[in-house]
Amino acid sequence: MRKIVYAALLFGVLAGAAGCVNVKPWEREYLADPIMQSDYNKEEKSVREHFLGTREGSVGSFGVSGGGCGCN
Repeated sequence: MRKIVYAALLFGVLAGAAGCVNVKPWEREYLADPIMQSDYNKEEKSVREHFLGTREGSVGSFGVSGGGCGCN
């Protein structure tokens, strides 16, 4: 039983260490590309937030208030 626990712990540590990668300065240009941003398409993001706010009928974290069908 202890061997399984130790093996699982070792696997978790090794899997977590795999995410620690140093990014070279010349590789950062790819991470700074606008396509890497989560809100790359501003129009799509605003439509999605409006739809979510009207569907939920509550105030969200992005400032949408009110509710109903969304046909204002």
